[in-house]
Amino acid sequence: MENFKTSADVLFILLGAIMILAMHAGFAFLELGTVRKKNQINALVKILCDFSASTLAYFFIGYGIAYGVNFLAGAETLVQKSGYDMVKFFFLLTFAAAIPAIVSGGIAERARFGPQLAATVLLVGFVYPFFEGIAWNQAFGIQAWFKSSFGEEFHDFAGSVVVHAVGGWIGLAAVILLGARRGRYHQDGGISAHPPSSIPFLALGAWILIVGWFGFNVMSAQTLDKISGLVAMNSLMAMVGGTLVALVVGKNDPGFVHNGPLAGLVAVCAGSDLMHPIGALVTGGVAGGLFVVMFTLTQNRWKIDDVLGVWPLHGLCGAWGGLAAGIFGAKSLGGLGGVAFMSQLAGTALGIVIAFGGGLIVYGALKAFVGIRLDAEDEFNGTDLTIHKISASAERETLW
Repeated sequence: MENFKTSADVLFILLGAIMILAMHAGFAFLELGTVRKKNQINALVKILCDFSASTLAYFFIGYGIAYGVNFLAGAETLVQKSGYDMVKFFFLLTFAAAIPAIVSGGIAERARFGPQLAATVLLVGFVYPFFEGIAWNQAFGIQAWFKSSFGEEFHDFAGSVVVHAVGGWIGLAAVILLGARRGRYHQDGGISAHPPSSIPFLALGAWILIVGWFGFNVMSAQTLDKISGLVAMNSLMAMVGGTLVALVVGKNDPGFVHNGPLAGLVAVCAGSDLMHPIGALVTGGVAGGLFVVMFTLTQNRWKIDDVLGVWPLHGLCGAWGGLAAGIFGAKSLGGLGGVAFMSQLAGTALGIVIAFGGGLIVYGALKAFVGIRLDAEDEFNGTDLTIHKISASAERETLW
């Protein structure tokens, strides 16, 4: 029976890894649909290549930093216990690789390809696993300090802070250092609209992410005996709350409608195993409204050209999720308890500091030494022709 349980756990977490791997197609199509037509190919290529670079960085560096594990042993050693440790690596890799996938949407349309791959290696190899180890593997005694100081450890079941807030705040640092797309903002205060190239592709990306998210959240249990239907229900309620609030606050804008469920799902990750479904609904609804309001402020008033709104969506909604776990996870509000608001506040703040600081260091160094931005002519021509030598609709290239 023990062998059967181990094999069932291997299959369980493997299916979760495959579902989250599929989410990277969602990242790709969400970006493809949002950027202008001349940058669609680049969106697809970036996500696939970033995932590949992330795999090597996490395999050789990051996983060891986070968990003290390496795979530099014979295959006979690696397959013990039906290879559970290897599929667990695959599962956690898909989380780690979400960091550059998140950042990609913010820096779209004007970032150089090679330096972004270098940034991916540094972020997934060093910055992300540093905080991952703190939050999920008791590194540096910080969780023990939270518990002794506030009564409970920092709780982040499926990565509202560890994955999403970290990715969003790294993305903000990258966007600030990169600067706005040329022609986006005018000296007289005017703003040029860069509408999405394809709402259908944008919607397809959102739907792929939504479906995969139930693997992201539910299978964060990592073993079959710990699976919880509460996580599935709370993910559903947060998704619905985010969608409907974004619909109302965003005044029927399809871009907001399809990002609303993602905002809700980002926010519910941390406390999805603790909250009452009504708490999850409120958490998702607040996140949907937060995304619409902050995306509008970021783009129009503060003139931060975050193309997909990765800082409002992941950075701010992820941080809200960390705090919401401390609010709606409490027994007094129908939750299961075992969480302290001050631990959530401190852990969320620590994640933001590490992410934003790490993003400034990585992208600042690359900007200083090799440059991170396309020149004006290449940006005007678009990343598809400049970097990949072909456009999404290659009629011109195929004419003789």
